[in-house]
Amino acid sequence: MSLPINSLTDTFAVAPQLAPEDMQAVADAGFKSVIINRPDLEGGPDQPVAADVMIAARAAGLAVEYQPVVSGAMTSDDVERFAQLLDTLPAPVLAYCRTGTRCTHLYRAAKSL
Repeated sequence: MSLPINSLTDTFAVAPQLAPEDMQAVADAGFKSVIINRPDLEGGPDQPVAADVMIAARAAGLAVEYQPVVSGAMTSDDVERFAQLLDTLPAPVLAYCRTGTRCTHLYRAAKSL
């Protein structure tokens, strides 16, 4: 399976919505950590919930953090928390949301702190 990963740097990439069954492929692609930025149920009941993704991520040997950020409503606290995660999680890190755009904005904002 090919994951829709967009690498922004050698140590950070973004992706659209991922599911529990994607986590082993994420680990196999060389990532060490996952940040989930999409709030649960944002996309309705068919969206995989963070708790299930986190279980699968840990089973695949990944560090994982759930940091829900509302689309179009990113706060300075969101940016500061994302920056902390980037500083503390093992790299390379893959972050995902609905399309990857929200994670890209968080990354750019965090790097400008």
